[in-house]
Amino acid sequence: MAKEWILNSAMNRFQLNFKRNVGAVSEAIRKCSPKNIDEWEGYYFENVRNKDHIESLGKKLYIKITEVISAEVENITEEDCIGYMFNMVINRTFDGYSTEIKTIYGQLEKILQVKIEPAPDKWDRLYNVDFYIKIKGKYIGIQIKPVSDVSHIPQIYKERGLQEATHLEFTKKYGGKVFYIFSAKEGNKKVIKNSEVIQEIQSEMKKMYEQ
Repeated sequence: MAKEWILNSAMNRFQLNFKRNVGAVSEAIRKCSPKNIDEWEGYYFENVRNKDHIESLGKKLYIKITEVISAEVENITEEDCIGYMFNMVINRTFDGYSTEIKTIYGQLEKILQVKIEPAPDKWDRLYNVDFYIKIKGKYIGIQIKPVSDVSHIPQIYKERGLQEATHLEFTKKYGGKVFYIFSAKEGNKKVIKNSEVIQEIQSEMKKMYEQ
């Protein structure tokens, strides 16, 4: 297991599995439609890359691990490791938290003019809720979903369908609906892609205030 992790990490780091090195394997195997692995192997070596090329990539991977990575590992000190752990746990966690506050739910707080709180871990596990808004002893749930582009949104809607039962349980227990927020990075900032959800949340808030 450890050996496979090292091989996989090094292969990804040095991009030896990228299309320019191994070819468009996903497209090739669909084009081949092999009935067994031998048929796929024959097709690949004949039409995509030959055996000598793959062997050369394996040799390159060996050099990267035994020479490059080995030399880098020898230069790591105990102090480096201690400092890295502190940086990961304290600095990077705080930076990520601060960025999050300033972005999506920070934007929501400003727009909705209401306090938005991080949900308890239990709510995340049971109801798939990341944040909540408390109104008159009841709660509205918010789930933030990062998307890299609009092509990911249909998949998230599918996921939303699978989580619908947990969201209904949340509504049954806490009185408010659960809303999805699609978060995407544009330039150096995050934006709410499904901006229409803001009006939906406002309507839910109004309904709860009037109850």
